[in-house]
Formats: sequence, C-alpha cells, structure tokens
Amino acid sequence: MFNWEGVSEFVAVAEAESFTKASQRLGISTAQVSRQISALETRLASKLFHRTTRKVSVTEVGRVYYQHCRQVLDGLEEAERAITNLQTTPRGLLKITAPVTYGEKTIAPLINDFASLYPELEVKLNLSNQKLDLVDEGYDLAIRLGHLEDSSMMAKKLSSRTQYVCASPNYLATYGLPHSLSELDQHNCLIGTMDYWRFQESGKTRNVRVKGSLSCNSGHALVDAAIKGIGIVQLPDYYVLPFIESGELTPLLEQNRQPEEGIWALYPQNRHLSPKVRMLLDFLSEGLK
Repeated sequence: MFNWEGVSEFVAVAEAESFTKASQRLGISTAQVSRQISALETRLASKLFHRTTRKVSVTEVGRVYYQHCRQVLDGLEEAERAITNLQTTPRGLLKITAPVTYGEKTIAPLINDFASLYPELEVKLNLSNQKLDLVDEGYDLAIRLGHLEDSSMMAKKLSSRTQYVCASPNYLATYGLPHSLSELDQHNCLIGTMDYWRFQESGKTRNVRVKGSLSCNSGHALVDAAIKGIGIVQLPDYYVLPFIESGELTPLLEQNRQPEEGIWALYPQNRHLSPKVRMLLDFLSEGLK
C-alpha cells in the first residue's frame, strides 16, 4: 500500500519554494510541514531539497519525484472534481511561461482576466525569451510564436501573426526602396536575435541573411530605430502595425511576405492535462480570436 504521508507537503514546498508559504497554502504549521518532509526523505533515503536561510529548492532527485507526484495529485484532483462537479471552478497552481513582449502586451492581460474569474487559482507567469524545459521546471503551459521545433510537446494553435518588413519614409527617401530580396544586401538591416529574415519566394520559405549597423534583442528598440530612419526592420505585426497605420513606417517587399505564422500553446505530451489547464486554453483561444 502506497504511503501518502508527506507527498502533499512535498509538492507544496517544491512549488512555493518555501516551507512557510507551503504551510500557509496547506493550512498547517510550518513545523508540521518540516516534520513531514523530513519523514518523507528518511523513508525515501533521499534528500529532496537544498535548504539555505534564503531559499529552498528541489534537488535533482526531488525534481524527478515532483514530476511524478504532481501528475498523481492532478489525477486525484480531477477525479474528485468529477465526483463533486467542481470542474467549473479552477483552483490550485497554474505555472505558465510566455515570450516577454508578447506576454506583457497580450498574454498577461488575458491571464489576469482568467485569474480574476477564478480567485482560488494561484498563477505563476514567467515572461522569458529563453526556451525553458517545461517538464523539468514543472510548467503547465508555454506560449510559443512562429515555427515550432520541439516535436515532443503537444501544441494547440491559439492565433496567428504576420511578419512585416518596413522602414520610415525618411530612410526610403534617402536610400530608395528594395524591390527584390537580393536588394536587401544594399540596405542597412536592423537585426534582432537572428541574422536572417524569413520570406516566401516561388511558394517556398526562403531565409535571407541580412546585415546592418544595429543589432538588438528588443523589438521595441528596433521599431524605434526604424522610425528614426536608421534602417529597415522585420518584425511581427504587434510591433509595427500601429506605426504602419500612422504612416511612420512603410511596408516593403509585400510580394515576398510569409504566410501567417502560428501562436501556440504548448504542454508536455506525457503530462495529465487538468481541467484548469483545459479551461485556460479555451479562454486564451477565445481571447486571441
């Protein structure tokens, strides 16, 4: 017979990274949480946490144990909700990651709306442009933009985006318009995180290497540089459309614009998809229409 003692306490500490916060979440004393964790470590003959005066973090063994325990607890949670008809009231922890700019502008407001509907939820939203390990770091959901490379994840398309190449009227008056992809080599291209731009040519995707006097990992900084006439930029619609509409930027090479790219929600293939995650997926999909 499986011994459940200490499992809930372990998961709470792993997610809160604090014995005190875990005790508050569980409604028991910090001392009781500590006793249960110590007893669990003794039973497993393994150290589950690194403890310092400032921080509590899971060990490598603890991460493996957490992944299995989280799936089991999610399964028990859904079973209980099925019996008590609580599927309409999401609760518990939701851990999400999204790219910084798109996350700040679009995803975070929607998640805030979702959280306001369900006050029993605890949301952890990490805005990062790094490709985090969803399984290892315990994420329920990740928002990804454009071409997907990781086939080990399940993906749901939420919306789409369009990449625009554009420049200011002042830049174009000085240096002229590029009429073909080969002419980009004659222009100052403002470079983001990659030194190539993606286009459509003869029905196929073509990557074109670009170079210029400015490179930056901030889309807002690149837009500002383009508006000020420093060069040509390629960025998604949510960066440049307001400035195209105001006339501060002019779209270029429209004949080679790539088809719309997907905006995706990713989640681990082997992870049990809880009702709260399914409801968030539906909420995001509806909000991004």
